[in-house]
Amino acid sequence: MKIAYIIGTIAAQGGTTRMVSEKANLFASDFGYDITIITMIQHQNEPNTIKLHERVKQVNLDIPYYSQYTYKYPKRLWVKRSINKLMKKKATQIVNDINPDILIGIGQDNADMVCRIKCRAKIIIECHEARPFTLSDFGMNQSFLSRVLSSINRYRYFRTIERHADAIATLTEKDKLLWSKAKRVEIIPNFSAIEVTKFSDCKNKRVIAVGRLEWVKGFGRLLEVWKIVSLRHPDWKLDIFGEGSFQNSLKTIIRNNKIKNLQIHNFTQNISQEYSNSSICVLTSCFEGFALVILEAMKHGVPCIAFDCPFGPSSIIQDCLNGFLVDDGDISLFAERLCLMIENTKIREDFSREAIKRAKVFDKEIIMKKWKDLFESVLQ
Repeated sequence: MKIAYIIGTIAAQGGTTRMVSEKANLFASDFGYDITIITMIQHQNEPNTIKLHERVKQVNLDIPYYSQYTYKYPKRLWVKRSINKLMKKKATQIVNDINPDILIGIGQDNADMVCRIKCRAKIIIECHEARPFTLSDFGMNQSFLSRVLSSINRYRYFRTIERHADAIATLTEKDKLLWSKAKRVEIIPNFSAIEVTKFSDCKNKRVIAVGRLEWVKGFGRLLEVWKIVSLRHPDWKLDIFGEGSFQNSLKTIIRNNKIKNLQIHNFTQNISQEYSNSSICVLTSCFEGFALVILEAMKHGVPCIAFDCPFGPSSIIQDCLNGFLVDDGDISLFAERLCLMIENTKIREDFSREAIKRAKVFDKEIIMKKWKDLFESVLQ
């Protein structure tokens, strides 16, 4: 079977990059598929975040997509139109050169353009973000004209996907329900390929948080929580692993509010060790497609506390069985739940055992079989 992916880049940090790269590797190594990853904006010599299997081919189109934002309206619209035409032309040419059986587009990376490519392939769109947050402008201060144009663009985007995609793969049941006009929608969660060499014993007085330091990940909310918790439990510490545009802002908040026992670290290549040395994992995102961080932590036996934001955490955490789900945005309740888990060793240990069991539901063998079944069925 010949499969081609179209994605913006696989050189950036993040769950989408990781999942596409890891699935491509497994399709090539375990299933023997002919895999090509076509990146739209990645530069020719830009290194990938995840090393690709030797049998996975990669083509970087190096489209200057973000150059449009150096112009003001109305010229930006003309430049954007020119870039989109170039993107479609180059993508169509390379797709037809490859001549795949299946063409996979990524939900937030020009998936509408993927659906308009004329080729013989069956088209599948992977949604790594829930539909309400795909191409959303949350956390951005945009002009009225920008908001109007964005709204029109999103409507056309989803309409094109629903009309032309042969199948859409969502990460959660709740997201699937929002694609009612699509031809076919399948739920295929993410998996974690992280290798666990040591489980947490939940005895270290350490809380961990992992993710991009961006507005969507809600680290500002986490600082509010930790300000409360650190006063009650000054012997515990919070370690945040991540990088992003909010890093300096977060450090300013920490300094101005004199929040103690907290440190921000850069991303690490050995995050498994950090999970195994932690006793609790916290996630305060404003929204999540799936929340891969939760799954990674649970694989290590680290119980999690998360805001019940749309849509990811509730698809993994079973409240009061293997972690806590907190009403979205309820800072005081989140702090209470975290304090409870800190103070009660038995809860941590019980949740830890159940977390390891729950993580097995998302084993890569199970998830990859779902993809194999989808591929084979759309080609029938």
